[in-house]
Amino acid sequence: MAKRREEILLNTGVCVVRSWRKTDKGDLVRYANNRNVSRNLRDAFPFPYTHADAEYWLDYARSREPETNFAIEVDRHAVGGIGFTLQQDVYKRTAEIGYWLAEPYWGRGIVAAALTTVTDYAFAHHDLTRIYAGVFGWNAASMRVLEKAGYTREAVHRNAVTKDGQQTDEVIYVRFRES
Repeated sequence: MAKRREEILLNTGVCVVRSWRKTDKGDLVRYANNRNVSRNLRDAFPFPYTHADAEYWLDYARSREPETNFAIEVDRHAVGGIGFTLQQDVYKRTAEIGYWLAEPYWGRGIVAAALTTVTDYAFAHHDLTRIYAGVFGWNAASMRVLEKAGYTREAVHRNAVTKDGQQTDEVIYVRFRES
């Protein structure tokens, strides 16, 4: 019998960041299937977002060791996601972080709280010295979220991103482990 992994549950006071559950499929399709959400994410985040996409994501996220992808829960619904990717080779002490939130929940401080909590979690549970995020040049709201979570602007990669046929900068934000 396969060992059941213990669920990660982090209460931010504004939302709960927790392990993805199979029962999140309906919420995932409902909230991820939004063009205003997907336009600010990499093309790997599909639009339209289907039940098959949700099943694939839940299987993937739940099978990863160590667990690095989490649901953002508000009012007992999975309304977004946040996760970090541990880098390899000479970047082994670095992780990239990313997140999304359902449009009806924007502007409430939810992502800043989740981002702060998950960043602290990543530093506490992994031998990381830096965590970074790349933001499309048009996404000023996400830049503000990163700044609220203690990230600072590190670089601008000029014309580095092509999304939906539109060329834009990628703005890199970083937070370092506190000594």
